[in-house]
Amino acid sequence: MAGRVVVFLEQATYEPAYQAASIGVTAAAMGEEVYFVFAFDALRALSRDAFGLPHSERELAESARAEGLGVPTPARLLAEARELGAKVIACDTTVRICGFSAVDLAMKLDEVMGLPSIWRLTEGARVLTL
Repeated sequence: MAGRVVVFLEQATYEPAYQAASIGVTAAAMGEEVYFVFAFDALRALSRDAFGLPHSERELAESARAEGLGVPTPARLLAEARELGAKVIACDTTVRICGFSAVDLAMKLDEVMGLPSIWRLTEGARVLTL
């Protein structure tokens, strides 16, 4: 029975990005309606194609182990989730706080929406924060 999954991301280093993207692609593959809500560091990383890049020695080691195991990168998992219908969105106010405009992020986000609309997405959804 399909439902909705909303994943709120504020961090986008390897660990939280992998966790979010792997859960999201799994949910999308299982027929769930998936939304990734990007904010602050995650939004900035997405804007500069740095989503899921390691930021510490530990994350560098984890990323290398994952590559050795043939595990897709967080960016690839996010792309796969989007191919399965997942949406990447951000709050219009957060976009502006981060110094962007909706036009700046048009190629990175599926939609920029108001917080009330994002809030409505959470109704009856599985909500995850990372």
